[in-house]
Amino acid sequence: MAMRPQDRYKSTTAGAVSANRNYKDTVFRMLFSDKKNLLSLYNAVNSRDYTNPDDLEIVTLENAIYMGMKNDLAFIIDTNLYLYEHQSTYNPNMPLRDLFYISSEYQKMLDQKSLYSSSLQKIPTPNFIEFYNGSDPVCDVFEHRLSSAFEHLSGEPKLELIVTVLNINEGHNALLMEHCKTLREYAQYVAKVRKYTADMSLNEAVECAVDECIKENILADFLRKNRAEVISMSIFEYDKEEEEKKLRKAEYEAGVEAGEKSGIQKGFKKGVLNTARHLLELNLLSLENISRATGLSIDELKELQQ
Repeated sequence: MAMRPQDRYKSTTAGAVSANRNYKDTVFRMLFSDKKNLLSLYNAVNSRDYTNPDDLEIVTLENAIYMGMKNDLAFIIDTNLYLYEHQSTYNPNMPLRDLFYISSEYQKMLDQKSLYSSSLQKIPTPNFIEFYNGSDPVCDVFEHRLSSAFEHLSGEPKLELIVTVLNINEGHNALLMEHCKTLREYAQYVAKVRKYTADMSLNEAVECAVDECIKENILADFLRKNRAEVISMSIFEYDKEEEEKKLRKAEYEAGVEAGEKSGIQKGFKKGVLNTARHLLELNLLSLENISRATGLSIDELKELQQ
């Protein structure tokens, strides 16, 4: 059943708004779902100068959800298909996610056509862009490749998908920000939220950032019109970002612990084998006695003898 707009948010004390945990839209997606803003972003990324928003056809699949996350934006322009994703945390799995999304897009486009015909079915050329504004430091532009996930890759990969990642934090990709005012102001808004969370609660920080942006004419019309939604989404996004940071920290610590444990076990095993070899060389004890002393099986001791 579709979620009603009024159910997307839950009221808290003193009229404050907090995010419904089942609602996973983002401020970035809401902002650039507007064709005019999206065209401006496309022009800035691709050094183009389209002026008519209707040249752009939004084809985002609302039901294309993987692990609870929607594809942010998909659109066609000039026979090219673009998948835009926004990430507030470092995510090397984006190529695999985009592979699922692009497969769903092509399946929808070719739904009424036969892939068994003798004529070649033409499809729009895909392009994959990720807009990153997480707090982990990264360079202005880099790539994620699907082939990085392949185990035991030998030679050139037979399947590849390249996601270009653009750092859209304030102070990065100056030329891109110069050519897309909406993106630049979005980066300024995010920077203000992060600045205020250092000294106040998340709810207060977001409200303060929204008020200050309106006062300074940063996304002012958008924030006035969508104030409640933006506040709720921002709270949800920041909460999610912090949760993912904690998860990555826990995974790292678990990995270190497992590595240490594995090292100890390997060292112990090596010590047992060396002891068994020494006892076999002395030839003073039977295999049965050495087995009881070391815990090694008779077969393992026979292999050591050889």
